[in-house]
Amino acid sequence: MSSSPAQRFKNPRARYNFLGRTCSITGVGSYVPAKVLTNADLEKMVDTSDEWITSRTGIKERRIAAENEFTSDLGANAALRAMKMAGVSAEQIDLIIVATITPDMPFPSTACLIQRKIRAKRAAAFDLEAACSGFIYGLEIAQQFIMSRTYDTVLVIGAEKLSSITNWKDRNTCVLFGDGAGAAILQNRPESHGLLTAVMGANGDEADLLFMPGGGSRCPASAKSVDSRMHYLQMNGKETFKYAVQAMQTAAQESLRRCELDISQIQCIIPHQANRRIIDAVADRLGASPDQLFVNLEKYGNTSAASVAIALDEAVRSGRIQRGDLILLMVFGAGLTWGAAVIEW
Repeated sequence: MSSSPAQRFKNPRARYNFLGRTCSITGVGSYVPAKVLTNADLEKMVDTSDEWITSRTGIKERRIAAENEFTSDLGANAALRAMKMAGVSAEQIDLIIVATITPDMPFPSTACLIQRKIRAKRAAAFDLEAACSGFIYGLEIAQQFIMSRTYDTVLVIGAEKLSSITNWKDRNTCVLFGDGAGAAILQNRPESHGLLTAVMGANGDEADLLFMPGGGSRCPASAKSVDSRMHYLQMNGKETFKYAVQAMQTAAQESLRRCELDISQIQCIIPHQANRRIIDAVADRLGASPDQLFVNLEKYGNTSAASVAIALDEAVRSGRIQRGDLILLMVFGAGLTWGAAVIEW
């Protein structure tokens, strides 16, 4: 880079400057199951077609976990790959944060189960639930621990086995979702700003647009709840689309404003991989060019909290992202929740 971070950004994270400690992603990793479920396969399961799915979503296939493969397995595999890239051992990890809406079980947390699988015995561990926005929420939480010097190394994972809560008789939702996990190691990297800012938001008034009614204290599991198919996700697609576009646009613009950046200065934009029409609509409103976008939606579908994390890993490993590049992440999910983050790689 021709200029230092201090020269490139007038006042990034000004309220934290006195700490003299920034937070960077030093390693990423992802994992997807081996089984591929194509649109042609779905044609045999529900009343749909490859043309209908592709034209409305941009999705061609998705990955489906095996019966004995769980969210903690997906997350642990992604974590190990991120650790390898960062050169971090299990003993160095201070904290594990897992973003998921499909935990192995209500408790203990999936983070604790992953801690056991990767042998990170020193680490504190907890889950967070922000649906598809979970990975960015996790990055911001991790940053607070690092910037405050509470921890030196934090592992953030977005992992989902959405096939376990997908109603395979509902053609409007079953075509959308897939399984997978992505992970990031966060540490202080001298002479780099790393995560410049993260914007998070929520609107609980619209919680019923995308939800799963069964399984909690409101509707515990019972023969009636199972017969009523209450343990599968439900979505109002039209309204969700509308809110997603507006929320991601607003969050992205606010994150750029905070960093005093223009969209043209961003080398790589990674949006939540939910729907190609949503991605294109947000990009158009932001004035982004197609070559700024990184999209892998056609291969994996919507993997919720894992979506942006998997895409980030693929962008880095493919050489799409280089050291010093500015990256914009944008997400939207059930809650309703949303967020955006600007990162200097």
